[in-house]
Amino acid sequence: MFRIAFLEPRIPPNTGNAIRMVAATGAELHLIGPLGFDLSDSKLRRAGLDYHDLASVTVHQDLASAWLRLLPARVFAFTTKAATVFTDVRYLPGDVLLFGTEPTGLPPEVLADPRITGQVRIPMLPGRRSLNLSNSAAVAAYEAWRQHGFAGGV
Repeated sequence: MFRIAFLEPRIPPNTGNAIRMVAATGAELHLIGPLGFDLSDSKLRRAGLDYHDLASVTVHQDLASAWLRLLPARVFAFTTKAATVFTDVRYLPGDVLLFGTEPTGLPPEVLADPRITGQVRIPMLPGRRSLNLSNSAAVAAYEAWRQHGFAGGV
């Protein structure tokens, strides 16, 4: 299956929603620190409901330690600045779908990192800044899963 990675997430309910989404899809969630909240945060627990035990969640201290665990793999950085639309990528099992922090996204040095396979964007109407982090991750996760026939799903 594919992997969703959040770099330095700040809003607990977004991460809680992502926990529910990875539990529903079979994806892995990788949280790359420093985190903007404690994992015992009540808002995170509430948003994740009872899916925490059904989800694969790994916390990495920082991006350097995450690279050690996630690579080698293709890494697609989601950014509003990309020319390539996320649906134009043929996702492979093990791919990493990397998202930046709320509200700034991935920093330029991460986007320029040679370990990034490609930069992709989710289309939006003009004049809109961005989608909510957990919504963006869900849109991307379901596209990657759809490309594989919703393997394992009912």
